Amino acid sequence: MADNENAVEKRLSITKIYLKDSSFESPRSPEIFQQGDWKPQTNLNLRSSHNQLEGDIHEIILTVTIEAKEEDKTCFLVELQQAGLFQIAGYEGEELQAIIGSFCPNILFPYARESIASLIQKGGFPEFVLQPINFDALYLQAKQQQMSEAAGDAETH
Repeated sequence: MADNENAVEKRLSITKIYLKDSSFESPRSPEIFQQGDWKPQTNLNLRSSHNQLEGDIHEIILTVTIEAKEEDKTCFLVELQQAGLFQIAGYEGEELQAIIGSFCPNILFPYARESIASLIQKGGFPEFVLQPINFDALYLQAKQQQMSEAAGDAETH
C-alpha cells in the first residue's frame, strides 16, 4: 500500500508546438533558375537541445539545417528550429533522457519537415522531401559514443 501512495504518477503531454526560428538563403538566385538540369548535393545536420522551464515543463528544440550545393557553391541553405513545450512528470534518469533525446524530437520532426519543404518550394526550388529520421537509433548512437568517450577518458587518467 505504501508503495502505491508514494509512487509518482507518470505524465507526458504536449503543451505547445511552435516554430522558434527559421532562415532561408538562396545566394545564387536568380541565375540558378536559368541553368538547365541541376543535381545538387545536400547536407543534413540535426541537433536537439533541452531547456527545463518551471516545474515539469520542458522546452525541446529540434534544429534542422539543410544545405544544397552544386560545384561547391551554395544553391540554398535552410535552418529551422522547431520547438515544443512538453509536460514531463514522474520520469527520471535514463527514461527521462530517452524522452528528451528521442521521443520529443520524433514528435517535432514532422512539423519541421513540412516547414522546410514549404520554405524550399517558396524559394523557387523543386519539391524537397526530407526522409524520415530514426531518432531512437540516433539517441542510442549518441549514448554509445558518450560511453566510449567516457571509457577513453578514464583510460587516459
